[in-house]
Amino acid sequence: MSETPLLICGDAFNPEERDRLSSAWPSAFVSGPAGMADLDLGLRSGIKAIAFKGHKPFGGDEMDLFPRLGVIANYGVGYDAIDVAAASTRSIGVTNTPDVLSDDVADLAVALMVAQARTMIRGHAHVASGRWAQEGEMPLSRKVSGSTVGIVGLGRIGREIADRLAAFKCEIHYNSRSEKETPGWTWHGDVVSLATAVDFLVIALVGGPATKGYVTREAIQALGPRGVVINISRGSTIDEGALLDALESGAIAGAGLDVYENEPNIDPRFLKLANVVLQPHQGSGTVETRRAMAELQLANISAFLEGKPLVTPVN
Repeated sequence: MSETPLLICGDAFNPEERDRLSSAWPSAFVSGPAGMADLDLGLRSGIKAIAFKGHKPFGGDEMDLFPRLGVIANYGVGYDAIDVAAASTRSIGVTNTPDVLSDDVADLAVALMVAQARTMIRGHAHVASGRWAQEGEMPLSRKVSGSTVGIVGLGRIGREIADRLAAFKCEIHYNSRSEKETPGWTWHGDVVSLATAVDFLVIALVGGPATKGYVTREAIQALGPRGVVINISRGSTIDEGALLDALESGAIAGAGLDVYENEPNIDPRFLKLANVVLQPHQGSGTVETRRAMAELQLANISAFLEGKPLVTPVN
């Protein structure tokens, strides 16, 4: 095959992931959308599929550089960096990698809850520093089992989180566009009502303009002084300034966060807080799941280039 049908876009791809893609199809590489225009016109004219990984904006102007482009295969369940409306207007399919990462992200959400409530980071330091032997026991922490938990967004990942917490004997409330079939969980039509009713507020929304600032200052305040925010979705889904204000003032009890507004250069105010557990956006970060995500991304690319239906289409 003389032409190059695949463009691998994103310096976040590791060598194994790039090798998997380039071994399957003749390909070119660019570190991000900003470098697409620098590619040779002849090369761009042959590109039919783009394997995308990253958070840099990928819009209509970039898509127009590739006259034969038919699919953008995103690595990850969140595809908010890609202008899906622009892709649809140009008859370009967009795919993502759902389901294969739901377990890992849900596991981390529960781990953040337990680590925050049981002060596990402080506990590790108490042992490792020798203070346990010198100073004795730490102050008592907080029970998780039996808590009232609100899930913001009861999609694939939100449902997995809720199922796990039901096994913790938690009372489950949720907010979604419409009421869903559940084992008797309580639906709230708005996030403020949800926050008012729960101890832990777990954000499991998709990212993008439609959910930007969805968890408002009012919702954060409604949690009250025992409230804890857990966010494994996108940093954009919550009013981050309001969250920081509430954490610093004690208006809420704490937070467990895997995502932030400006990653990886997060707001330094977070680093001064003792009531947070911070993770480096690693919700899907296991060897097994990242491999499954890469394989699903390639399956979508191969399906398109072979004239078959996309495996996990977004649009």
